[in-house]
Amino acid sequence: MEQKRRVLLDAALAAFLNEGYAGSSVNRIAAAAGVSIKTLYRHFDSKEDLFVAVVHDACDTPSATAAQWTEMPPREGLALCGAEHLEQVLSASQMDLYRVLASESHRFPELGARYQRDVLGQRYEAVARYIESWRNRPPYTVHDTSRAARTFASLLYSGIFENVLMGAPPPPRSTLLAHADDTAVAFLALLAQGHL
Repeated sequence: MEQKRRVLLDAALAAFLNEGYAGSSVNRIAAAAGVSIKTLYRHFDSKEDLFVAVVHDACDTPSATAAQWTEMPPREGLALCGAEHLEQVLSASQMDLYRVLASESHRFPELGARYQRDVLGQRYEAVARYIESWRNRPPYTVHDTSRAARTFASLLYSGIFENVLMGAPPPPRSTLLAHADDTAVAFLALLAQGHL
């Protein structure tokens, strides 16, 4: 069953990238994967569900330090978390899927809503849980950890995400680490002033 799911995800990724969301057909995806349409629907409830699963799969990049940042002090933890997040988000497969989503979500608003809830929402929740662990430790005061996590992500993307989205190559890891550290410093200054 897991092998069939893997083949379906690979076939769906190729279809979505080559044909877009609207142009892709679950029948053609099933055929490309060498399975029946019935098998596809055993694994995924709908085309939308399949697309979200493909995005999740592209985002599920194991990291050797994935759990380490949750045990670190705020600046170090946020910097490492931010650098890892940028490495994942700026990967070729994720950027290509994001472009598909951005170009078609106006016609399929439920797809954009699922991406916001199921993909970005999980990322923000992980950062919010981390912030929660030290939110009232001096000098920080956090009124809304969810809002704080989204603010951190916005600062993190600034000046990098847009460039890569428009075709620039992703910066090297050293640049991402430096940018994430600068972001952590700026973010913690906001928290120290009680703005979030």
